[in-house]
Amino acid sequence: MTPAIAATGFSAIGSEARLSVLKTLVRAGEAGLNKSAIEERTGMAPTTLAHHLKALVAGGLVTQEKRGRETINRAAYDQLRALAAYILEECCADVCEPKDGEAA
Repeated sequence: MTPAIAATGFSAIGSEARLSVLKTLVRAGEAGLNKSAIEERTGMAPTTLAHHLKALVAGGLVTQEKRGRETINRAAYDQLRALAAYILEECCADVCEPKDGEAA
């Protein structure tokens, strides 16, 4: 992962509202959720949710799939794992010691 891609991903979750949407989608699992279900779980207005979903999709953290008239939103687990690995491996490589049982 390049620093530019990492910065885009981290920037996408740079607000409490976006983090809430992302956490909701992570908890939903691979099945994902449509916008109505996300609105219900987060309490966000439709236009606000649309704005935040757009940013999360642009950041590569959420994928969308059209199913008939609805769009299913899913957390992009591979990208989230890559961001976590990036921050741990690239940013704190000299100070983070692996725990017992973890690879160095």
